[in-house]
Amino acid sequence: MAAVVAATALKGRGARNARVLRGILSGATANKASQNRTRALQSHSSQEGKEEPEPLSPELEYIPRKRGRNPMKAVGLAWAIGFPCGILLFILTKREVDKDRLKQMKARQNMRASNTGEYSLYTRTWLGYLFYRQQLRRARNRYPKGHSKTQARLFNGVKVLPIPVLSDNYSYLVIDTQARLAVAVDPSDPRAVQASIEKEGVTLVAILCTHKHWDHSGGNRDLSRWHQDCRVYGSPQDGIPYLTHPLCHQDVVSVGRLQIRALATPGHTQGHLVYLLDGELYKGPSCLFSGDLLFLSGCGRTFEGTAETMLSSLDTVLGLGDDTLLWPGHEYAEENLGFAGVVEPENLARERKMQWVQRQRMERKSTCPSTLGEERAYNPFLRTHCLALQEALGPGPGPTGDDGCSRAQLLEELRRLKDTHKSK
Repeated sequence: MAAVVAATALKGRGARNARVLRGILSGATANKASQNRTRALQSHSSQEGKEEPEPLSPELEYIPRKRGRNPMKAVGLAWAIGFPCGILLFILTKREVDKDRLKQMKARQNMRASNTGEYSLYTRTWLGYLFYRQQLRRARNRYPKGHSKTQARLFNGVKVLPIPVLSDNYSYLVIDTQARLAVAVDPSDPRAVQASIEKEGVTLVAILCTHKHWDHSGGNRDLSRWHQDCRVYGSPQDGIPYLTHPLCHQDVVSVGRLQIRALATPGHTQGHLVYLLDGELYKGPSCLFSGDLLFLSGCGRTFEGTAETMLSSLDTVLGLGDDTLLWPGHEYAEENLGFAGVVEPENLARERKMQWVQRQRMERKSTCPSTLGEERAYNPFLRTHCLALQEALGPGPGPTGDDGCSRAQLLEELRRLKDTHKSK
């Protein structure tokens, strides 16, 4: 239509008007082209926003584009699953540990209750005496000459003679060789003690009982009947059978040249006493008859006391001189040194003593006496003050310097471990 208008104008008005019309026509044409370009751009933009895949030929296979993997997704998934599982595992494990601890506590309580019941029957009824008589008969049949070969010690007119009785006990005959007087310590087998008295040709004037248990006091009745003037010494707190002369801490019994001091050492029993023969009067080493308080490399069980009580009693013994001879109530040396090797495997003094004890026991020879100086070197029950033992088995001294509680705890743990070791 623009071309028709232009042609008409050229014919009717001349050249001037034709030039004007050409300008108008060119402007309109440019404006229309601009509008067309704008529409084309808008159409192209809308097509890009809504791009659709072109149809594929039948020969081609469509493979969709995969999105990139998020590396943190696996971490989050593992955390989401692992954290609650870890909490659940912790709870279940703690429950199992608590069950095991509860079982152990119940087992210990049952064992203590069982031991308490058996101990009460042994010490408070005639069943204990009947059991002792049965032990006595069996030991006499099995060991007609005693369970060990012993050797007497002679010190300037004073003689100490160990007498093997029962299956592992020791009684002792302490003799003033000039006055021909004798004191018997823990005469559990009256027949064996009487045989030694007759062999030595001495007069029995006193019996010293460390405690009430039948394997230490069972011969009091017969010996006191066979020797009318014989006195029976012991603690009044312990119920010593046929006791005639009660003793207290630091009391002294004098027989000829013999001066024997009683020391109260409760723990094994409430009234347990040990007896110290003073060596100054005969210019020899003092002798400690320890009953069931202290053995070679061991100590007695705490039946009627606490760990604190037993620790105090052991400290009483530790206050004596290193050259004091230890005469224990039982032959437990090899077993005790074996346990000491468990808690202190690098103790060279224990190793040397163990070798000597094994040679002795292979020939059924007695291992007593030892000295308190030796016991300080390898007896773990006398070494609760040692830092190495405290670090290995229990807590060390408190910040205030009062280490009594920690030493008692260590002693109790040692006793528990020793009982477990013995049962193996």
